[in-house]
Amino acid sequence: MTAHRTIDRNDGVSIAHDAVPDLAMLSGARLPDAEAERAAMAKRPRIIRYGKHFRGFFDRLIAGSSLVSNEPVLDVRDFPWTQALRDNWQAIRDEAIAVALGRNSPSLASVSPDHRAIAPIDMWRSFFLWGYGYSVEENLARCPVTSATVAEIPDLNSAFFSILAPGTHIPPHRGVTKGLITCHLGLIVPRDGDVRMRIDDRIVRWAEGETLVFDDTYDHEVWNDAASIRVVLLIQIKRPLRNPGRWIAETFLNIVRRSAFVQEARDNVTAWNAAVKHLDI
Repeated sequence: MTAHRTIDRNDGVSIAHDAVPDLAMLSGARLPDAEAERAAMAKRPRIIRYGKHFRGFFDRLIAGSSLVSNEPVLDVRDFPWTQALRDNWQAIRDEAIAVALGRNSPSLASVSPDHRAIAPIDMWRSFFLWGYGYSVEENLARCPVTSATVAEIPDLNSAFFSILAPGTHIPPHRGVTKGLITCHLGLIVPRDGDVRMRIDDRIVRWAEGETLVFDDTYDHEVWNDAASIRVVLLIQIKRPLRNPGRWIAETFLNIVRRSAFVQEARDNVTAWNAAVKHLDI
C-alpha cells in the first residue's frame, strides 16, 4: 500500500508517513455511475425524495423562525460551544489519526449511502460518532476527548470525522433541511495544494484548529487539489428556532431519523466494526 509522506504540523509534531493511508490506492476508486447514483437516491427517505418540490416553502418558514443568521457562512461567535472544539483540537486530531486513519480503520467502510451518489467511490469517508441523534458507542469509546467535547454541544444531530482523499472533487449539492447547521473543525489541512469549499458565491478554506460554521442548504462543492488527505470533524446541530419553524424542522428530522436510510447507515457502521474485530490484524 502506498502511504503519504510525513506531514508537518504547526505545533511541531509530525505524522509518520505510514500512519496516513492513500484512500485511492486502498479502494481502487472510481467515479460513481448513473446506476449507483440512482440506487443511492432511491434509498433516501420519501420526505427527502419527494419533499424537494416543497423545500423552498418549508425552508422559508424555517428561515423566518431562525434565531441566528440565515447567511451561507455564519459567525462562530454566535455558537459559543465552538470554543471547546478549538481548545481541544490537537487532542481531537490525535484521536482522528488513531481511529480513522490507521491501515485497518473501520472508517474505511463507515460511509453514508448519500456519499456514493455525489462523490467518487471510496474517496469521501466518514468515521461516525453520532448520526441523526444515534450514538455509535464503540466509536465514542475510542475517542474520549472528542466524545466528551461533542457531548457538551447543544442540540447535536451528527458528529463524525470526514476524510477527503487527495484529488477529490465533491460536485455541487445541498443539504436536506435548513433545520440543521453544519460546523467543520479543521484537523488535517494539506498545504501542498488548494483545498477549498464554495458555499453559494463564497470560497472558504479550512485552517487547522479553527471552526467554520455554515448553512449547507446553500449550493456548495468541495475540492482537495492536494497530494494528501483533508480531515475535519463535522458537526451538525439543530438550528436555533422559534415556532412554527421549530415544529416543522423537528417533524422532518424525526421522520428521517426513523427512516430505512438512516437505519441502513447505522447497520453499516455496526457491521463493519464487528467484522474488523474478527480479522487477524
